This record gives sequence, C-alpha cells and structure tokens, in this order.
Amino acid sequence: MAAEGDLGLVLDCERRIVNAWPSPATLLVDDWVVRFAGGYSGRANSASPLKPGAELDEATLSLIEELYRSDGLPPCIRLTPLVGEATLAMVKARGYAVRDASFGLIRSLADIEPSIEPDLQIEARPSPDWIAGVAARQSGIKADADKLAAIVDAVRLPAAFATWLVAGEPVAFGMSVAERGMAEIGSVVVDPAHRGQGLGRRLIAGLMGWARAMDCRQAYLQVDQTNAVANRLYGSMGFHQLYAYETRVLDLAG
Repeated sequence: MAAEGDLGLVLDCERRIVNAWPSPATLLVDDWVVRFAGGYSGRANSASPLKPGAELDEATLSLIEELYRSDGLPPCIRLTPLVGEATLAMVKARGYAVRDASFGLIRSLADIEPSIEPDLQIEARPSPDWIAGVAARQSGIKADADKLAAIVDAVRLPAAFATWLVAGEPVAFGMSVAERGMAEIGSVVVDPAHRGQGLGRRLIAGLMGWARAMDCRQAYLQVDQTNAVANRLYGSMGFHQLYAYETRVLDLAG
C-alpha cells in the first residue's frame, strides 16, 4: 500500500490511467470507474476507486457485478490504496479471489534529456504494424490485435507509439501517454529472439526522453509483482514503488 502522504500522487496516477489506457466502454459509479474492454487487460476490465477512502455499498457492488456478468466477464475489482476499509472487507468476504498483484512505479524525469535514437521509431498514432507487432509477441487474450486496437485507437492525449528496429526489423515495442506533467509507459514487449540485448531498456529510455520533451515531470507505470526481470529493470532505471494493489475477481458462477 502507499504511505498516507503519497495518496495524492496515487490518485494522480490512477486518474490518468483511465485516459492513458482507455476502455471501449466506461461508466462512472459514485467514486468508482467501471471499465469494459472485452476481457483484454485487467485494468481495462475492472472497477477502480478514484477517491481516497472510496466505498461501495452492497447494492452498488451488486450492480457492478451484474454489469460484468451481462458482458460475459467475471466481476473484477482493483483494490488500490484508494479503496475504503469497509469495501475492502466486503469484497474479500464476498469471495473475490486474487487474480494478480501489481506495483505502481514512478520516477522523476528531471535528469532526463530528450535525445534522438536512430533505431527508435515513434508515431503519434498506433499504426496497424505497431498493433500487430505488440499482439504477435504476447499470449492468451493479449494476442488479440482487435481488442488491443480498440483500446489504443481510443487514446486522445499526446502519445508515443514506439518501435525499436534492428537492421530495419521491428523487434521491440512500447507506448507512452502524456497528461498534465505525467507520462505513463506501457505495452513494452521485446521479441524473444532479441531479449537480453538491452533493447527494452533503450526503448524505455527513449520513451522517457519523449515524455521529457512533452514537458512531463514524472513517468509512471504498472508491473506485475511476480515479474522479477521487469522489476529489476525498472529499479535499475530509477523507478521506485509508489503503491501496491491487488486485482480480485469473482467467479462467474458465484
């Protein structure tokens, strides 16, 4: 969880995430955002609190559950440090199981200088090749290029869709979205045949340089707590943990 003094910064990140990774369908329910993206990605298909101490009463939680069931999705709640204690206890008591746990990481960009990497191609909109390249290097539902396109095509803020080229071949991909002095970095994937060569690090550094050129003061991202390789990489690049959260789901038969 986050320290009390960090809740404002957590809120800054969580509100921006809604815009940086937009779902095709989004509802505001009291102090919560409820999002639907056909099951592609946890944060795009979950209910998240958008205010410190945000609570849900039993009737409102039942409504959210029915909305997900009607969409053929398991009800899903992100338990970030913004969730109220009563709702936290109710979600656990209702039988929601942990699907995954993530860290929210952040770093200052004060030491970053915008630079030009000749092998880094950055586009303002997601091209069909970028979407296909990201999808082809993922598994499960994240290999669905159409569902990915539905999300990234909806980005309306300044964005960078990055492709790293080796001898003209696209081998690594990532994106960043800038909003009011902060930039999210995400969708970083490297072709298996080119891993271990530092390309992910260079691509992320390039995206941070782009964010600095966009007058962003901070970069933030989310990473699975069990992804030791990614956590080591981000730590070595100056990112530190701002908060931790769980994504919990309720079985469709529940």
